[in-house]
Formats: sequence, C-alpha cells, structure tokens
Amino acid sequence: MSETRTPAPFTEIRQVPVGEHTYDVALAGPEDGERVLLLHGFPESYDEWRAVAPPLAAAGLRVIAPDQRGYSPGARPPAVEDYRIDRLVADAAGILDHFGAGRAHVVGHDWGASVAWTLAAQRPERVATLTAVSVPHLAAFRSALKNDPDQRRKSQYMQVFREEGRAEAALLADGARRFRALFGGAVPAGLIDAHLRRLGTREGIVAALNWYRAMTPEMSKLPPVDVPTTYVWGTEDVALGRTGAEACGDHVTADYLFVPLDGTGHWVPEEAPARLAAEILARARG
Repeated sequence: MSETRTPAPFTEIRQVPVGEHTYDVALAGPEDGERVLLLHGFPESYDEWRAVAPPLAAAGLRVIAPDQRGYSPGARPPAVEDYRIDRLVADAAGILDHFGAGRAHVVGHDWGASVAWTLAAQRPERVATLTAVSVPHLAAFRSALKNDPDQRRKSQYMQVFREEGRAEAALLADGARRFRALFGGAVPAGLIDAHLRRLGTREGIVAALNWYRAMTPEMSKLPPVDVPTTYVWGTEDVALGRTGAEACGDHVTADYLFVPLDGTGHWVPEEAPARLAAEILARARG
C-alpha cells in the first residue's frame, strides 16, 4: 500500500511553539471536543496514528498528534541531555497548554507511552485517562529487565541505539534498509516513507536516537499511576515481553484494564488500529 492511496485523516497540520521550539502537530475532530493527545514512538511520527485518528474524531474527540522533540525539524536541540524524559513530558504539557487543554485523554505508543506514563505519574491533574500501548509502566519494565532473561534479550537493541555514530550510520545505510527492517513487514512501505521524511537525514535520526542516549536509571523509578488506565500489548511484540506486561497493573492504583492482543506485534496502531481506537474510546467514555 503506497502512501498516496492512504486517506489523509488529519484536517490540519499546525506549527505550535512551546518554549524555544516549534512542533508540527496534526489535528482532527471538532475544535470544541474533549482533547485526546496521541504520542508516537520510535522511529515513527504522528503519521502512525493515521488509522486511529478518524474514529476518535468521528466520536467527537479533538485529536492532537504532535511530532515530538527531535522529530519536528523545529525542535531538534543538539545536546543529548535535551532529550531527558522531563523535557519530553514538559513538551507534552506545553502542547496541551497551547490548545487550552487543562486535562486530556493521553495515549502513547512505544517511547510515547514512556512519556505518557511519566506525565500521568508526575502530573495527574493533566491526564483525564491514560491508554498506554506496548510499553508498560516504567517500574514494571525495569523489574522485567532486571529479572527476566527474555526481556533482557529483547532489549539488547537499546544498547546499540545508545552508541553514537554506529546506530545512525547503520540505520540510514543502503537506502535506510535497516530502518525499514525495524518494522518487520508490519507497516506499509508508504507509511515508513512518511517517517523517513522526518528521520531520513543524519540530523533527524540522531535526534530520535537521542531519546535512548538520554535515558537514566531514575526515569524508571516512577511512582504508581492514579488515573484510569488501559494498557494494550501485542502478544507477539519483539521488544516488550509478557513479564513486564502482566506486572503493569501492579503500578496503577486507579481503574485498570489490561488488553493483550493475540497475534499482534509491536506496531499496534498500524496492526490493530480499529481495536486500539475502540479501547481508547472505551477508556475515554468510561
């Protein structure tokens, strides 16, 4: 499926200033609708939500889907420390501020889930509901990484991504062959092309990899989340194993639902968009 045959689900792409940076933000749905913030993962962009956004907008939600720090060309600071989790969470809050959203339904996939978990734990007054996709609560992930050999094996790639120079060269070599291979055939080529338009330069891919390079042990020492939460996990996820997924609920003190998707891999917004949209709406309306 080529990108040109993919329906455009967003009504507007807006440049949003937050502090000294400018973020590209895709919008859909009624302007007076309840806000839903969609936070993409690595190595994607707001386009990962193409098939998820329309049912949310049709249900009356105002979809706000930014290209996050490093993915928006206007928000690419050069230093690794500029990509610490506190900066990423501040970006999300600042984007909500721009749209007058004191609170929002927050949805995050992959690294976007890490930002969403942290926002919900540290600033629960900003999060009406949380739907986290693929990545469990960061304390559950830390425990799995420490105690589960399967999770340690699945996470070996992270060390490679943290090696400056090596990872970016490998991902972009040979027409970005290894970049494309990350998706394992689960994401249409045209959609990968859309992500590469943001990340297909050395500057772009380095900025995205800086999320990994800025990781610290402290970011996983996250308190429990006390907002209504749904956690969606694909049973065939090559990066996130069952141990952390099943322990996720131990770190949520509010209403919690665990949704394992049999036969689905890591790229849930593309592999199971209708089911994911339904779970987001069920949580937001619950």
